[in-house]
Amino acid sequence: MITSLNNGKIKYIKELMKKPATREKEGCFVAEGVKMFLEAPIDEIRGVFLNEHLYERLEGRDSLPKKYDDCRKKLKEVAFEVVTDRVYESMTGTVTPQGIMTVIGNKKYSLEQILKSGENSLYVILENLQDPGNLGTILRTAEAAGVNGIILSDTCVDFYNPKVIRSTMGSIFRVPFLYVKDLKAAIEKMKESGIQVLAATLSGKSKAYDAYEYTGPTAFLIGNEGNGLLEETIRQATAEVYIPMLGKVESLNASVAASILMFEAARQRR
Repeated sequence: MITSLNNGKIKYIKELMKKPATREKEGCFVAEGVKMFLEAPIDEIRGVFLNEHLYERLEGRDSLPKKYDDCRKKLKEVAFEVVTDRVYESMTGTVTPQGIMTVIGNKKYSLEQILKSGENSLYVILENLQDPGNLGTILRTAEAAGVNGIILSDTCVDFYNPKVIRSTMGSIFRVPFLYVKDLKAAIEKMKESGIQVLAATLSGKSKAYDAYEYTGPTAFLIGNEGNGLLEETIRQATAEVYIPMLGKVESLNASVAASILMFEAARQRR
């Protein structure tokens, strides 16, 4: 059992959780919670840490809820470390930790891989998105709406930020995503592949989102929470769309807007 706050492994976990550069260099990230441990593919797990409270509970003979019983079974297939509750508390980024965190290898995709999604592919393109909760929610919703991949400008928040990971609820393991340095080039390549790229804007040039057909290859462009899409990015789009709103509301949260568009595409495809 690890009892020291100065243990090298503990310092390593803390650094992975705090520093995007370390996550990039090491090619891995940290996910907290029982669900994330159960969702993580076995061959991508690099380490598991349990606090002593959860370890003792799993080692006991009492019957447990299914997810904990599944956790107990999966732990037999991987190596794990037990740490004191005090040490675990120093590691965790959650207010009510579940007592388990998993170190998982990063997924790597290319644009070519993501674009090989078939005739009715659906994508989301994100430019300069900054809020971790928004990004995690968009990924989770993307899976639910049948999105084939997410393309992000390299100015977006890090997908492996612990807050993003928590918000995805496991969808990060199933929806391909890619950061690109040249978003303009990526959009052009998508258009050349026959994908209509629709920019979500508040512009007078827009048509209402439900005036378009999304049954063919489609990508939705979503911009920064405060400033929206850059003008040069909007000009690259096939067309602009907006979401009609009542009252005095001027705009919607980025993840809400993205969700409405994704599910309209999903509705049309049903």
